[in-house]
Amino acid sequence: MTTDAWERSREGIVRLWRRVQPHRAELVAAELDASQEDVVRADTADDEETLNELRLQWQGRLRRLLADQPEAVEALRDLLDELRPEGAEEAGAPSAITQRATASGSARIYQAGGDQHIHER
Repeated sequence: MTTDAWERSREGIVRLWRRVQPHRAELVAAELDASQEDVVRADTADDEETLNELRLQWQGRLRRLLADQPEAVEALRDLLDELRPEGAEEAGAPSAITQRATASGSARIYQAGGDQHIHER
């Protein structure tokens, strides 16, 4: 989280808060910086529990922001579009499915890209 993507994400989130809750924008910026430091430490220590906790905290903050300021939905969508990596699929578009299987002897392999119902006798 020390990349250009982090900086763009941080700037975009702070810009979002400045737009809808300007009085909280500097506090959000400071919280993002503290969270980034926590993420680096947790990532270095392979601490998935802390990483998940941080994700949930920011999801909660964004959810509360949108609940308090529904007009921020479009601004958040714009930010997510801006941050989407080049060549990433459009939101909601089906992703490509690749399946590989190897069987030997009398083994059976069942693969499906969707629902699968098997009735053996």
